Amino acid sequence: MTQSRARVAKPHEFYDLLLDYAAGPDAITAVCLGLVWTYCETEASLGLAMSPGSATRTLPWAGTLRGRPLVELAAWVREFDPFKAVIGMAAINAGVNSRDRLPLGTRLEPEPGANNNLAVFAHFLPQLTGKRIAVIGRYPGLEQFAETHDLNLTVLERQPTGADLPDAACEYVLGDSDWVFITASSIANKTFPRLAELARDAVSVLMGPTTPWLPEFYHFGIDYLAGVELVDEESLRATVAEGGGVRLFDRSVRYRVAPIGIDASKSWARSLIAAAAQERETLKEAMEQWYASGNQRRFPEHARLETTTQRLSRLDTCFKRMWDEKPDTDTVFLSSSTRVQRVPGSGESAPEERHQL
Repeated sequence: MTQSRARVAKPHEFYDLLLDYAAGPDAITAVCLGLVWTYCETEASLGLAMSPGSATRTLPWAGTLRGRPLVELAAWVREFDPFKAVIGMAAINAGVNSRDRLPLGTRLEPEPGANNNLAVFAHFLPQLTGKRIAVIGRYPGLEQFAETHDLNLTVLERQPTGADLPDAACEYVLGDSDWVFITASSIANKTFPRLAELARDAVSVLMGPTTPWLPEFYHFGIDYLAGVELVDEESLRATVAEGGGVRLFDRSVRYRVAPIGIDASKSWARSLIAAAAQERETLKEAMEQWYASGNQRRFPEHARLETTTQRLSRLDTCFKRMWDEKPDTDTVFLSSSTRVQRVPGSGESAPEERHQL
């Protein structure tokens, strides 16, 4: 059972934090809206999301996305139009992946001839026996996997088939489950905040290529992230463009399972804070040199400096919330934007935020 954690007040705040991490001046170099997967690419990185389970012939913006700022497409994640939301989610993952700082975890290497799309379930199998398991989203081959291993498993699906339950059953099923596996495509379709809330008393796993690598998921009660690492970019592009589904897991990506309990999340957040603080200091030094050289125009990287400061503020807030829940007993390294303040009578120190450009 997961620990009790402070709740984020409103669902839209979750999408605010996604946009804080994806903000930046990078331009989109390619978008591919495939049959099963969608990717969004910049010069620095590539992000994935699961495509909508429907088709359309009337997208008004088709052919116009290349060259647009990443932050513009990332904002589409707020949309309820499924195609725009998915492209927005892929853009956010491209922004997040450009940081290239994953949490400590276990790589699940693909095996020839195996159902590699089910690797996460195989990884947790020893812990699932005899438990009540709910899975949000249908995974090809999962029914046979559950039968083979005699698992007590319920699938909730937006377009149910066979023994699946409709997604509305989450209100009745998740609260009675021991384990809940949540597809990260729930972020794009706006059901994630409610699903995470309903699953707070279970061990919860947010999974799939749509998963953004962010420590804030700890605050939503998620216990594990099971996202993917890119293995072969060319294979991924070809597989997505040619309509591939589960084949993506054979060569293009591999799963990574990372526990995000409070200690692991604090350690991960520290690493991200250190990197963001160094990036900001580098940009500030470059800005000082720019103006010292007599330039009157605005510093060319000013937008990147602003978004880096914004991201650093978000990370500091994330860390402070975890500190408030469980203070460290040793010396803590925080960013240059955060100083350590002694809490009277507690014998502990707590981080205090202070930011400036």
